[in-house]
Amino acid sequence: MVGIFLNIDEDDNSHSILNGNKGINSNKDINESTTLSKKETTREAESGLAVTIGEKEAEIKKKFGQPNRVDVSAYGYDWWIYNQNADSYFQLAMENGRVVSAYGIGDEVNISPFKVGQPIDEIYSSVYVEPSVDIETDGGSYRFELSEEDMNMRPIVKIGDIYAQLYLDKMTGTLSSVRFLNKETLLKQRPYELTYSGELMKVDELSEAEWSQVEEGNERQIFDISNIMRKRFNVPALQWDEQTAEVAYLHSYDMSDSDYFSHVSKTQGDLEDRLEKGKVTYHSAGENIAAEYVDAIAVMEGWLNSKGHRDTLLNKEFTHLGVGVYEKYYTQNFIKP
Repeated sequence: MVGIFLNIDEDDNSHSILNGNKGINSNKDINESTTLSKKETTREAESGLAVTIGEKEAEIKKKFGQPNRVDVSAYGYDWWIYNQNADSYFQLAMENGRVVSAYGIGDEVNISPFKVGQPIDEIYSSVYVEPSVDIETDGGSYRFELSEEDMNMRPIVKIGDIYAQLYLDKMTGTLSSVRFLNKETLLKQRPYELTYSGELMKVDELSEAEWSQVEEGNERQIFDISNIMRKRFNVPALQWDEQTAEVAYLHSYDMSDSDYFSHVSKTQGDLEDRLEKGKVTYHSAGENIAAEYVDAIAVMEGWLNSKGHRDTLLNKEFTHLGVGVYEKYYTQNFIKP
């Protein structure tokens, strides 16, 4: 008996869980006064990943040792991956010899002033989250506008001179992970709707070879974070399957190349057809897809907050995973051989 698990009901370009694209609007009047809360910015962190922002490579190596691997990003920095085990997993983004962003998801990682698993109500009682974030640089003025969904799943708060993007697990009502970043990196990623005057923060266009490196890094991070999330919910870890990963990659490429977003390809068929063409043998299989998220971190937290994708991600029946990323199209194929 063969089982196929898909999220057909959510298969739509407009579905924000699947499509992370945000609007960018030029507005010369962005500096007009607005009514904002006068509550103080969250006080500066004194320990943990937050204080690594701005630190030099040598300081990081002295504190944490050499990273287990280095992944290239699409935003001009390299991710230093510390993945000794699921409980201590974190990533540091290194650009021009200094940390510009840090991500913590392991249960034992110090993400002060927050904590993985912290109840959302507790977070909101200790920090104030605004529906808009204003940033000034020498190049212009910028305002990020958070939607209701952003506020419920990925709000952002200012801590001293840096920002903390809080990834909330709406199903459990707790904090799933945190991304700390400086304002330049936030402006490069543009994870929320942006209105600006002046110049947009430039991100260098990538060559085909550079995109290939970025894609490989995102694939490995998706695999790592998938197993961290499964461990959190007492689900056995998945093994990497290269043949299945190739099938996943070809689907991400096909969606980009043919300009569609669906589990079903007009030329390659559905998941069952594609696995058969890839000579993957299995008893059951499932698939998650997404597009236009900034990176592996964002797409994983997006899948976790969509019931259909979450059910596939945390399905105890699956034992192997193949991940395929093409630019900003993402595919996970799960199987049980």
